[in-house]
Amino acid sequence: MAVLPDADPAFVRAVAVGGGRVAPLSSATRGLVWTSSSGEDGLEAVLAAHPSISWVQLPWAGVDAFDGLLRRHRGDGRQWTSAKGAYAQPVAEHALALALAVLREFPRRAQATSWDVDERGRSLYGSDVVIVGAGGIAVELLRLLEPFRVRATVVRRADAAVPGAERTVTTDRLVDVLGTAEIVFVVAALTEETRGLIGSAELAALPPGAVLVNVARGGLVDTDALLAALESGRLGGAGLDVTDPEPLPPGHPLWNAPNCLVTPHVADTEAMTVPLFASRIAHNVAAFVDGSAFEGCIDLDAGY
Repeated sequence: MAVLPDADPAFVRAVAVGGGRVAPLSSATRGLVWTSSSGEDGLEAVLAAHPSISWVQLPWAGVDAFDGLLRRHRGDGRQWTSAKGAYAQPVAEHALALALAVLREFPRRAQATSWDVDERGRSLYGSDVVIVGAGGIAVELLRLLEPFRVRATVVRRADAAVPGAERTVTTDRLVDVLGTAEIVFVVAALTEETRGLIGSAELAALPPGAVLVNVARGGLVDTDALLAALESGRLGGAGLDVTDPEPLPPGHPLWNAPNCLVTPHVADTEAMTVPLFASRIAHNVAAFVDGSAFEGCIDLDAGY
């Protein structure tokens, strides 16, 4: 097996734990752990030169950075896995932190230089919550929300219930369930179908004062529509770990939008992701070696 382009010692050890052996690329290479979130061309070149590779492990939960490559390799017979679900705990934790901060108006209060008791701020307890997406982050977020006794609705592509949610609906009913949502968490995968999923119509469907939290991908939310909703005062606030564009440039209006808290895509930092990705590698190497079930299998047709 090969670990490229960065053979971090933690990932090399994980291959050994799973029962594999790391060696330079050759005609004997059967598995590839790709450790870069970019470099699609480099990965393409490796696969073209080594058709013997039958399993590829990608490093992140989202695979939109490899969208073109995955489309080109549909039907090539390879097994593709990602880290989806591996980073669910830290990302869900960050989503909860953003929601609490925005509900309590921390973006404004953190910059205050005088004692201004304005009685603004809301509680999460007993809120109507909509979670857009039903993957590992959504499942973990539902667990974290249990003590707050929220009424949670999950919006997903498949027509199947999600444990912990009061109700689950399909994406075509998104606008229908936003009418009572006090907080919307966006945790879905970014695909051609989901780009711009939250736009003007969806934001207009929310009750006044609702809060939006996005820890998935910036492209899921229409930035211009989000800005307009924040600046009008109709949207009560936003917590964003991801933006469109990303990185968010200095001077962009989102930095100073009312009650908007932006963090620079740090819901899962390297200190968190390295051991979690190493665990995913070890599991999937073992699955590759003994023929058991992989974790994080990518549906090349669905795009995640």
